[in-house]
Amino acid sequence: MNQPVDARLLQRAETFSDYLQNTATRIDQSAEARAERAGARVGVSRPHESAHLHVAGEAAYIDDLPELAGTLHCALGLSPVAHGTLTGLSLDRVRAMPGVVDVITAADLPGANDCGAIVPDDPILCDGEVRYLGQPVFAVVAQTRDAARRAAALARDALTISPLPPVLTPQQAHALQQYVLPPMHLARATTEGGAQAAIARAPHRLRGTLSVGGQEQFYLEGQISYATPKEDGGMHVHCSTQHPSEMQHLVARALNVPSNHVQVECRRMGGGFGGKESQSALFACVAAVAARRLRRPVKLRLDRDDDFLVTGRRHCFWYEYEVGYDAAGKVLGAEITLVSRAGHSADLSGPVMTRAMCHFDNAYWLPDVSMHGFSGKTNTQSNTAFRGFGGPQGAIAIENILDSVARTLGKDPLDVRRANFYGKAHNNVTPYGQTVTDNIIHELSAQLEASSGYRSRRAEIAAFNAASPVLKRGIALTPVKFGISFNVKHLNQAGALVHVYTDGSVLVNHGGTEMGQGLNTKVAQVVAHELGVGFERVRVTATDTQKVANTSATAASTGADLNGKAAQDAARQIRERLAACAAQLHGGEPAAVRFANDLVQVNGRQMAFCALVDHAYLERVQLWSDGFYATPGLSWDKDKMQGRPFFYFAYGAAASEVVVDTLTGEWKLLRADILHDAGKSLNPAIDIGQIEGAFIQGMGWLTTEELVWHPTSGKLTTHAPSTYKIPTANDCPPVLHCELFKGQNAEDSIHRSKAVGEPPLLLPFSVFFAIRDAVSAAGGHHTDPPLSAPATSESILRAITAVQAAQEA
Repeated sequence: MNQPVDARLLQRAETFSDYLQNTATRIDQSAEARAERAGARVGVSRPHESAHLHVAGEAAYIDDLPELAGTLHCALGLSPVAHGTLTGLSLDRVRAMPGVVDVITAADLPGANDCGAIVPDDPILCDGEVRYLGQPVFAVVAQTRDAARRAAALARDALTISPLPPVLTPQQAHALQQYVLPPMHLARATTEGGAQAAIARAPHRLRGTLSVGGQEQFYLEGQISYATPKEDGGMHVHCSTQHPSEMQHLVARALNVPSNHVQVECRRMGGGFGGKESQSALFACVAAVAARRLRRPVKLRLDRDDDFLVTGRRHCFWYEYEVGYDAAGKVLGAEITLVSRAGHSADLSGPVMTRAMCHFDNAYWLPDVSMHGFSGKTNTQSNTAFRGFGGPQGAIAIENILDSVARTLGKDPLDVRRANFYGKAHNNVTPYGQTVTDNIIHELSAQLEASSGYRSRRAEIAAFNAASPVLKRGIALTPVKFGISFNVKHLNQAGALVHVYTDGSVLVNHGGTEMGQGLNTKVAQVVAHELGVGFERVRVTATDTQKVANTSATAASTGADLNGKAAQDAARQIRERLAACAAQLHGGEPAAVRFANDLVQVNGRQMAFCALVDHAYLERVQLWSDGFYATPGLSWDKDKMQGRPFFYFAYGAAASEVVVDTLTGEWKLLRADILHDAGKSLNPAIDIGQIEGAFIQGMGWLTTEELVWHPTSGKLTTHAPSTYKIPTANDCPPVLHCELFKGQNAEDSIHRSKAVGEPPLLLPFSVFFAIRDAVSAAGGHHTDPPLSAPATSESILRAITAVQAAQEA
């Protein structure tokens, strides 16, 4: 019997089918196929190297590893108070709980009670001053995880704390001049008197404030460490971390042993997004200390609620700004104060603020500018890295300013943005002194403007809004210029090991970590391309501090840039040795030997790659090599905040259209068009996936993901999926066009590709400003909307009320 078809389901199925078809057509598959037949292994779309394991449920994460005999489980006793002094610990009841083996406090640590990433100001366990609600005070080790958690839950009754008033907001911290680090200042003066004089001389001036919330990383795999004691004081730690070397050093300090006694290993993470760059340290240290103390393996896996309460996230920012501009909307002078909610310790707040200030300009030439950055010390979780690492918080401020300038002048915001773009031959030096030599924002934005039909759609939206009293639509097109490299020069280095076995198979190890972003896939492609072998011959192993030492974090979008180059260097050395061996065997010059499609062309002859490898082994040719790479040309004076902190810039733009219900504040993204610059992409399919994922994640930051602390207790009330709302599949727009801008990196990056981890997170600025456009329409476009981020339904309603009240007045 025929069943009726739900029209909505049919529409959704058709939409999804269109999406899949669109995904296939935006990658030139025929060109990729030709390149692969010719021997190319990069620039080719390949599935993620663990995709088959992900789908089958066989990809092993740390909690999937078989537990060794005698494994114990750890849980943390957390402070129920946001600020105060710890005056007493009554742990007898905790110790008496069923299954409890031990309870560890700060006094039991054999080494330093600190896990600070840069500044030693972050205790592993509370040692007197209570800094935030959720701070670990003691650790319970028990026979089972459930027993450990039940005992740790007695923390409220076990702790005696003399409470003090908490400081919770960046504004409060700023008013008290309470900071985790000294303030930062970055200024440029191209005319006499600098920014303030330029603002005073300008025909038009604008002052305002803006509040932008933080964002929880919400990795699918929570924080987890599994520590196993080894002989002679050694310690092996499986840790879900983006920075194994830092974990190694901090665990060694906590245990009071040399770094060579500690091995940290990570095969893969179930997501990181910056939340496992520095903040995995506390859990690695506690697990290792417990394992050393009890001489048994110890696993510490956080519950999701505890993960929210203990760890930090993207920094909330508050801004106060003043700008001067001309009749075209061109900025003549700007001064801005940026205040972040750093939390109770420095963590990575310094580099985050530096990057925010270095991205305030985004894609725009700001002739006279003065920036002041303050990292507010608050009694909240210590905030840390999150995809973009301060860049989004810096760039959204100038985008908000230009949007307000456009509305004040009655101009299209895109025209005002374009009037302020960096030039190519002039007006092309950033406020921190780096010349922009690879500027493609003019061509890229013009291409997207045309392909998205921006102008015609704006006219259609105006007509719709004139006839629709309740529903209002909005549209925005916003650009991205994002600097790629670590702000700290010495972090821009990487190492790798490549082994070729006698059967022709290849094993690769590098210092980067795989968190789902496809780093291992790209590195394997690079090695396969360099050796001229099939991708299937190459296997990438777990990141391990005993294989590649002193590595940098997989962060700042540099994973493929650094580790790809290091692996290429190692593979190239092996290829050159093999070429010399082939030339010795068959004659000709080593430089003329060609490797492709598992074959070696030498002096008019052809031999299998594995046959050459076997011969090379018999001839005692070294079939393994280490590789190293250091990004060239970087410089940075942290005191003057001047130099060349970035190797290159990645560009992009997005156009988004939304509809807003002015009675409820509900909104929906109707369509998004994305054009992003990945250079000469190593793997177009993976890059497009990263771009789309970053777009939706960034949209969540700016719209639905609201962090709320109780104003008196200091408790994070949005500490679970029930109260903290990340985007779901239903939040993806029914029309999503995402394409890669055709071109290549002007700098000698790995195969002239560009990073795609962080830059696309700025693309959903277009969603926020499309909502702002719709809110403005609710007031007849007569008032600049006071919309803060995240633009929740409540925030949207407040802004709508304000613009409508101003219209009536």
